Amino acid sequence: MSGRLPDFLGLGVQKGGTTTLHRLLERHPSVFLPPVKEVHYFSLHFGEGDAWYRHQFASAAPEQRCGEVTPYYLFHPEVPERVHALLPKARLIVLLRDPVERALSQYFHSCRLGFEPLPLKQALTVESERLQSAPAALRAADGKHKSHQEHSYLSRSRYELQLPAWEALYPAAQLLVLRSEELFCRPAEIWMRVLEFLELPKCPLPDLASPANAGQGESSAVSVEVRQHLRELLQPTYAWAAERYCLEWN
Repeated sequence: MSGRLPDFLGLGVQKGGTTTLHRLLERHPSVFLPPVKEVHYFSLHFGEGDAWYRHQFASAAPEQRCGEVTPYYLFHPEVPERVHALLPKARLIVLLRDPVERALSQYFHSCRLGFEPLPLKQALTVESERLQSAPAALRAADGKHKSHQEHSYLSRSRYELQLPAWEALYPAAQLLVLRSEELFCRPAEIWMRVLEFLELPKCPLPDLASPANAGQGESSAVSVEVRQHLRELLQPTYAWAAERYCLEWN
């Protein structure tokens, strides 16, 4: 089958800096990204087939490296096997944000888009019930599950339940795991790490005029008590990230 396939993927996480990563990479002359971020082939459009996916990279120049960034890939349970079957040599980038801050950011993001009608505490209480039917629905090639995408606040922050599936399929040399906060606090340093990982020519950090896909600061109103409760619920994730990748959030 003719057509290009990506050399690398940005897997996630949602509300973890993937839009910033996409905007940086699309400014590198040796990189081709589809014009629309989040192709969602392996998650929402898998039934379209390989030809559809290859078409997304048809405009790439021969000397460019192809990639795409879809943060739902990390969380979708069927995606690791699908990706590995088609792209066993791909390099994978994962940005991990503070689990509590990521969960809150996703909640307020869903509220802004009109996806979430419930107050925060109630949304968190009913999350497991909302997601109960997701695994069966997502096994189909064209499977979709609204709450799995839009109401998965705590679940998407359970990184220790997501990354091992990728680690089982890909060697460590093909997986770059970074703290999202470092991308924002030390962007030039992280940019160079990304370029080295993807074996791209050195290029100065592109100038981004404003934060990409930033929230509106709603989470600052969340009480200390609620944050502490979320921290306790997500403690296994914090412990795993510290032990596995030496990533810590205080």
